[in-house]
Amino acid sequence: MFETLGFENFTAPQIAVFFGLALGALFGLLAERTRFCFRRSLVGEDAPQARGVWATGFAFAIVGTQIAVALGWIGFADHRYLASDLPVAAILVGGLLFGAGMVLTRGCISRLTVLTASGNLRALSVLLVFAIAAHATLKGVLAPLRTTLGAVTLDLGETTGFAALPGGALPWTALIAAAALFVALRSGARLTQLAQAGALGLLVAVGWVGTGWVLYDDFDPIAMESLSFTSPMAESLFWTIASTAIPAGFGTGLVGGTLIGALVSSLLAGRFAWQSFSAPRETGRYLSGAVLMGVGGVLAGGCTVGAGLSGTATLGFAAFLALGAIACGGLAMNAALKPRGAFQPAE
Repeated sequence: MFETLGFENFTAPQIAVFFGLALGALFGLLAERTRFCFRRSLVGEDAPQARGVWATGFAFAIVGTQIAVALGWIGFADHRYLASDLPVAAILVGGLLFGAGMVLTRGCISRLTVLTASGNLRALSVLLVFAIAAHATLKGVLAPLRTTLGAVTLDLGETTGFAALPGGALPWTALIAAAALFVALRSGARLTQLAQAGALGLLVAVGWVGTGWVLYDDFDPIAMESLSFTSPMAESLFWTIASTAIPAGFGTGLVGGTLIGALVSSLLAGRFAWQSFSAPRETGRYLSGAVLMGVGGVLAGGCTVGAGLSGTATLGFAAFLALGAIACGGLAMNAALKPRGAFQPAE
C-alpha cells in the first residue's frame, strides 16, 4: 500500500521511524496516565486495580488485531509467534528470568521507560543495563546461550495458535477478551482508567496494521511489528552510539516516542520528579534485575508488552507461554523476597 501514499522523497523504512515515534508518543502518554504495568497487576500494592487496567489493554489489543486479520489487512501465517517449532526451553527460561527481573526492578521494561521520562534515574540505569544485556544476548557474548536454548523445540505442526483450534479465531478471540474484560470490570479501577487502557491496547492493532499493511512495500520491505521494548531498546542503544553507520528503525522511533509522550504527560500532571538510588544494595538489586530482564526478554521472544500484548494479539501459543512464564517468574521472585522484608521504593 505504501506506493499509493505519495511519499516521493521517503522510503517505507524512513516513514516507519516517524510512525514508531507517533505510536510511541501515544503509548507513553497513556501508559503514564494509567500507570500501565504487568508487575503491578501481579504483585503491586494496588494489584486488583492495576490488573483491571492491564486486562483491558490486553483485551482491546487482541480484539483490534484480530479484526484487522478478519478484514484481510494483515496476517500472521509466517510470523515467529506462529512458527511450528516452538522454542519451549528458551521461552520458559527467558520468561522466568524476565519475571524475576521485573520484580527486582519494581517494573516491567515498558513501565521503566515511562518512569525514566518522569525523572526516575533508577529506571534510566535499568534501561541502559537492560539494553546492553539484550544486545549481548541477541548478537554478543551471550548469543550462544540463546542459540543453545533455542535449539530445544516442540513441534506443534499446524496447531500453532488459538486460530488453528476448532472454531477458528473468532470464538477464541471473543472468549479470551470476555474473560479479560470480566476481570477488568470487577477490579475496582475507574472507568476513565479502563477507557484509556483500552485505547492503549488498540495501539497494538495500529502498530501491526501500520507496519504490515500501510507501510508495506514490495521494493523496500520492512518487518511487520508492533509495540515491543526488548529488541527496540537494544537497537536504540546501538543507534545512539553509532547513528552514522546504522539507520534508525521503527523500534528506535517507538522508544523515543514513548519517552516523549511520558515526559509530556508527567509534566502536564505535575508528576515529574527526580529520583535516584538510596543505597548500594538497592543499586545492586536493580542492576541485577536489569540483566535478568535483558537476557530473559530476548530468550522469551519479548517483554510484557512485546509478547504480552502484541504477541498474544496474534493468538500464537508461543506468546501466551511467554506471558505465563513471566508471571510465574515474577510471583516466585516476589515470594522469595518477602521473608527478607525487601525495600519498597516509590515508583
